Amino acid sequence: MRRFTILFILAMTIFGCKGDKKSQVLEKEIVKIACVGNSITYGAGMADRENNAYPRQLQNMLDDAYEVKNFGVSGRTLLKKGDFPYWETEEYQKALDYNADVVLIKLGTNDTKQQNREHLDEFESDYRSLAAAFKEKNANARIVLMLPVPSFYNDSTSIWNSIIKGEIIPKTQQVAYDLNLETIDLYQLFADNPDLLPDKIHPSSLGATMIAKRAYEAVKQEAYSFDLIHALQIENAEKSNFNGFDQYDFDIEGLQLKIVQPKKSLKDKPWVWRARFFGHEPQTDIALLERGYHVVYCEVGAYFGNSEAVDRWNKCYELMTTAGLNPKPALEGMSRGGLIVYNWTAENLDKVACIYADAPVLDAQSWPGGFGKGKGSPNDWEQVKIKYGLTSDTLPADFKGWPIHKSELFATSGIPLLHVCGDADEVVPVAENTRMFEKEVKEQGGNIKTIYKEGVGHHPHSLENPKVIVDFILRSTGHKTNFAAISAPASEYRSAAGWAEGKGWWSQAKQIDSLCQATDNIDLLLIGNSITQGWGGPRNWVTHKPGQPATEVYFKGLKWIGAGISGDRTQHIAWRLEQGKYEFCNPKVVSLAIGVNNFTDNSVDEIVAGLKKTLSIAEKKFPRSTILFFGPLPTGLDPTSDRRKKYREIHKILATFDYSKNTQYHNLEQNFSNEDGILKKDELSRDGIHLQPMGYETWAKYIREQFEKITKP
Repeated sequence: MRRFTILFILAMTIFGCKGDKKSQVLEKEIVKIACVGNSITYGAGMADRENNAYPRQLQNMLDDAYEVKNFGVSGRTLLKKGDFPYWETEEYQKALDYNADVVLIKLGTNDTKQQNREHLDEFESDYRSLAAAFKEKNANARIVLMLPVPSFYNDSTSIWNSIIKGEIIPKTQQVAYDLNLETIDLYQLFADNPDLLPDKIHPSSLGATMIAKRAYEAVKQEAYSFDLIHALQIENAEKSNFNGFDQYDFDIEGLQLKIVQPKKSLKDKPWVWRARFFGHEPQTDIALLERGYHVVYCEVGAYFGNSEAVDRWNKCYELMTTAGLNPKPALEGMSRGGLIVYNWTAENLDKVACIYADAPVLDAQSWPGGFGKGKGSPNDWEQVKIKYGLTSDTLPADFKGWPIHKSELFATSGIPLLHVCGDADEVVPVAENTRMFEKEVKEQGGNIKTIYKEGVGHHPHSLENPKVIVDFILRSTGHKTNFAAISAPASEYRSAAGWAEGKGWWSQAKQIDSLCQATDNIDLLLIGNSITQGWGGPRNWVTHKPGQPATEVYFKGLKWIGAGISGDRTQHIAWRLEQGKYEFCNPKVVSLAIGVNNFTDNSVDEIVAGLKKTLSIAEKKFPRSTILFFGPLPTGLDPTSDRRKKYREIHKILATFDYSKNTQYHNLEQNFSNEDGILKKDELSRDGIHLQPMGYETWAKYIREQFEKITKP
């Protein structure tokens, strides 16, 4: 990658025997990123476009080794013959002249309008020309094609989703395949999130955050040169296009294999080993290919997971790992693929990173046997009996051939398991397969998560937006980006956050910063999210202040500032502390209560890392203050709920931290719970997160007690 260099001159006076002065020159390499696109790149229609358009959010996530420029123009087409071609804009020429190292192109949405559709046969050639123009400026430029987001318009003459999905995306993927360019599939990220497209086509500022995060992952991805087909010494493979990636079909040592290669492999060469129905609902595979994973398929469907199937997979595994792939693949089993995925794992527990099973067959007597709620498949059942050497429909007393018989083995293995199933599946009944398996694995302490799709049968498999599945595999294989520990501003804008209309996150952050700079030597600075925001105080753009009455009693006589912002996560508070001037108010005591908003997207370890980073920044900002570190406040009304379990896991780790002498750790679970561990309903809202006025009284009283202890002469 080509970079340009900026020289920073740092004059340092070093007094020696002759009083000489020396200068130290610091070189900093800047990676230039050009964001080319239409109104979605520009940020049209969103709140505070200058701060919230995805290129600006991307810049804020990246460090100062990167420079991101927005070259988006509203209404523009990729087609040269379109009604408003991007080619004719001043920004296009500026983007070329910028001579970027990374070019993120997001075009194609406006090309679906009725007046532009007649020229779609030229879309691929025009896209190739656009890529060539940037390559001509910088032969080493990394060009990434971003697939358009979906449209939820109902006007078929305007931007039309069927054209986006059926023509624009396949054509873009074909260009990526022909030119060996990377892609980012934005379509799948928004497919089940119409609320993030308020006008049905343009992302809100929150939608732009999702794009920026995905772009961040792509920009920061470290590529490694590796050709699996060459390593396998395959010469006669049939090559084809798998959604923009190179697919190879070949036979070797009696195995029928399919391999799809990423454009750039990760250094540890992770891979997804798919069982059954290759290419069906490929969104998870595509997302992982984009991130540097290989996809491998070994045909064993006719063996129903028996010992011969396991032997064939053993041979396949030996081939792949000897050629250089990671020794621990992520296994993906759809339907009958569940039989081989689990039966192979049962004999190779040390060789599996994780298992994603989709409507999996775990008991062949359920399917294809049909001896339960499902009708089964008689012909397939006869084949199962042959493959397993069964002479009747009744199993021997000691038969343990199905995955359902091996739940204890998988529970004790610790292998992360994820099942996605339709709860109305009549082909592979959930009650006889996943639900029974899940219950047994959990009872034995295993690591299994399930997603039940309400009202869905055996099909469709997977999820329209596979983010949950992808994140599961990324975490299990050590490649999940932890945004909880990457400082970044938030992009919330909705007045439902307890704000005056039009006074979104940036307005709130600036007002807090101004208050801190205008007020010195305060007693108490309260930093956090919506719960902290609820204290109220002099912030006139905050409209919901359930904690204000408690402050009038328990903070009486104190000089204090409420620095909570609704929706904030660890990364947002880290950014506010780094970029703001909170230290100007010189607080005696700082309350830091954060982390609960990370629960949805982040794991326990990710949240803890985010908490650790944010606390570290606070300790540097306030070296003379005492920090009351609460982490996330108690959540989950029921002590047996998943939220409470996650809360407790986080605090179990926080309790082991080696805190600085100025930081005091506090866990308030007991303060808000009754004798049965249930959070008090007169203090917590029904969501089990936010405090009611009586809850603020409990917290305010506790803070005041700690303040008096700290400031006692």
